[in-house]
Amino acid sequence: MTAPPSPRYHFITGLPRAGSTLLSALLLQNPRFHAGMTSPVGGLFRGMLNQLGAGSEFGPIVTTEQRRRLARGLFESYYAEQAGSKDVIFDTNRMWSAQMPALMDLFPGAKLIACVRNVAWVMDSIERRYRANPYEITRLFSDDTERNTVYSRVDTLAQRNRMVGYPWTALKEAFYGEHAESLLVVDYDLLAQAPHKVLPLIYQFLGEPEYAHNFEQVKYDATDFDEALGLHGLHKVRARVALEPRQTILPPDLFEQYSQLSFWQDGSRSRANVITAKNHQKS
Repeated sequence: MTAPPSPRYHFITGLPRAGSTLLSALLLQNPRFHAGMTSPVGGLFRGMLNQLGAGSEFGPIVTTEQRRRLARGLFESYYAEQAGSKDVIFDTNRMWSAQMPALMDLFPGAKLIACVRNVAWVMDSIERRYRANPYEITRLFSDDTERNTVYSRVDTLAQRNRMVGYPWTALKEAFYGEHAESLLVVDYDLLAQAPHKVLPLIYQFLGEPEYAHNFEQVKYDATDFDEALGLHGLHKVRARVALEPRQTILPPDLFEQYSQLSFWQDGSRSRANVITAKNHQKS
């Protein structure tokens, strides 16, 4: 019996509250594609390397080639149901920006799509979800000191090992790294305002034939995941793709502080591809 052809792997990464769930929901409309919210493959990948790395019990007896095969096997095992029915699989995880050397070695020709947004609006969006769940003790914060006020909450999220700070620093690593030409940065505002213009550019970057997407009937919701986090509505996508203008709920000084962090707006020292409202596309 002939084994089904292996699907091509691409990756979705970037900042939280920046459109990765929306992008996955749109890509999922294409019957050739499989996409979803954050999968456990990234955590399994990191955990396996920790178990087999230097200083571990098995580090000295596991070769680099064995580690490579085991890492590839994680993807093949997790997505075994998609083999033969999907040509392209998109795995989503905010850690992939910091793992480009491994991904490029495991999957030559793979691409990363990083969803970004003005960091102040990322913080605003998370703060809105926090205030919409006033009777939940969300797992985003470890104690009362971190969750005391909007200032402590935002500053906590911005730390380099937390929900916003970690993917921001990981993306910066990828943006200026040696594999930046395999990275496409997509700004949430442009994706929400003009998906009919952004999706063709994404297909072009991937080298895939275009597909007629329906931007009026998008379906995606991850209720169970959000309930476990204690932050309901975090991964719910509206049926119609659109950008809804609003006033920020962050204090002006806090909003101004985090508005200065959009490093992807200046690609002069990067080989990354960028789709934003400011420069539309750089390649």
